[in-house]
Amino acid sequence: MKGHYRLSGRPLFILMIAVFNPLTPGALVRHPGQPDWGLGQVQSAVGQRVTVNFENAGKVLINAAVVTLILVRDADPPR
Repeated sequence: MKGHYRLSGRPLFILMIAVFNPLTPGALVRHPGQPDWGLGQVQSAVGQRVTVNFENAGKVLINAAVVTLILVRDADPPR
């Protein structure tokens, strides 16, 4: 039926990714291997490709399959 999600199938899977993926635009992160880059703000996340704007490195494209970004809570966003 239109508008209903099944327990199996792609629509429910896509919905779950949207709900459980913390790397959404606006999220604040740090790169574990590049602490000198400072705090970063997620600009976009499409699949494993995450674009982050870091305080000291600018806009960087991160492969989330290779790098696990550290989610930061209670921090001021980068300027």
